[in-house]
Amino acid sequence: MGTQDTTKTATIKAKAKSGSDAVTPEEPGREPLGQRKRPESRFCLQVDRQTKASYATYEAAEQAALVIKKRHPIVRVAIYDTVESVNKVIDLP
Repeated sequence: MGTQDTTKTATIKAKAKSGSDAVTPEEPGREPLGQRKRPESRFCLQVDRQTKASYATYEAAEQAALVIKKRHPIVRVAIYDTVESVNKVIDLP
């Protein structure tokens, strides 16, 4: 009987990179994971302290908050003013 070589060699073929297939971290339009864009509008609607939407006016944010609060009275609904840094909790009337 002959002896067998117990080591194995794995061969990996390199893929040819073309200009359109190559993904670089500097590619525009991609943002790093875990970092979100800041809201464009002044008033942010928060449900259980998580920002869900942003609105240009307080009245629009309040209407959306009341709709959510009426459907789900247990959750904490608030409107955060990004300019004044004020958080107002919405309660049912």
